Amino acid sequence: MAEPAQIRKREREILTAIVETYISTGEPVGSRTLARGSREGLSAATIRNVMADLSDAGLLEQPHTSAGRIPTASAYRYYVKNLTGEAQLAPAEEGMIKETFHGITDVQEFMERTSHVLSFLSQNVGVAITGIGHTNALEHVHFQRLAECKVLAVVVNKSGMVRDRLMRVGVDIPQIELDHAARFINENFRGWTMENIRGEIARRIEQERSEYDRLMRSVEELYKQGALATDASQDVYIDGASNLIVGDHDRERLRELLKTLEEKQRIVNLLSAYVDVRQEAVRVVVGLEDTLPHLSNFVLIGAPARVGNEVVGSLAVIGPTRIDYEHTISAVSYIARLFDHIWNDSE
Repeated sequence: MAEPAQIRKREREILTAIVETYISTGEPVGSRTLARGSREGLSAATIRNVMADLSDAGLLEQPHTSAGRIPTASAYRYYVKNLTGEAQLAPAEEGMIKETFHGITDVQEFMERTSHVLSFLSQNVGVAITGIGHTNALEHVHFQRLAECKVLAVVVNKSGMVRDRLMRVGVDIPQIELDHAARFINENFRGWTMENIRGEIARRIEQERSEYDRLMRSVEELYKQGALATDASQDVYIDGASNLIVGDHDRERLRELLKTLEEKQRIVNLLSAYVDVRQEAVRVVVGLEDTLPHLSNFVLIGAPARVGNEVVGSLAVIGPTRIDYEHTISAVSYIARLFDHIWNDSE
């Protein structure tokens, strides 16, 4: 049997039919089923011979002796590799998506809705994450005194993402000093990443304390209380975990996935491992065991969320390998393009 990339036309067509039938029904596929739907009028015996060859190549497996065949992870990878990429969402689905995101001007809200829409369209788990990579360059910051020793910090980054943080500071800072502190940061650090700003402020606090004594005391207090913290620069939105419960017989592996979904840092690590900020198209990863061993029977279909050339997050669908690949790829691709379109038009 030739390598999967070199299998003959008939073998490729039968493999594609098996994958799509199994995705649709969830039941092992038999030769008689394929023979009934064969456009070439292939007999069940001919199809059985081809299925045997595909099994020898590691593309099919037989769960029980008397059962039909089901695709292996290699078969899904081959199937995805040979998709034409021409599939599109139905106009009604595109209209629903546009309506869902209509009027949104906040990145976090967009990503939160993204997880819900992807879950609805794929009937699996929708995931969206903001703030992956070096996307937190400062546009401007504003401080507002709300009460004694209580300050609201509003930080806007270059991608339009807005962060609010309510802080209790150790000393009461008058509004005029908060304005000076914000002006100092905006004039000196616009376009800097938060990590670099924090490092530079720490350096200046040590070197320039005498020259900017009063101002730097205010900036230092705000800095210590996390006004420019980066630990909150990633929000994780997950929707649709309940979709995995229906019809999934591998309960232990399902429990492990649900546990993973509860630990948001593991989701961040998962998407960071598989969604490359340099990629231009949707990526499909069949088998996630390289990052999380218990997710070998799951697939991730994801793409970066861009504003122009800047990546400000990522979105993905996670589900079992028996997923509607074409439809899910189209949904992820469409929403990623819509994200870029909305924020480029708003600039």
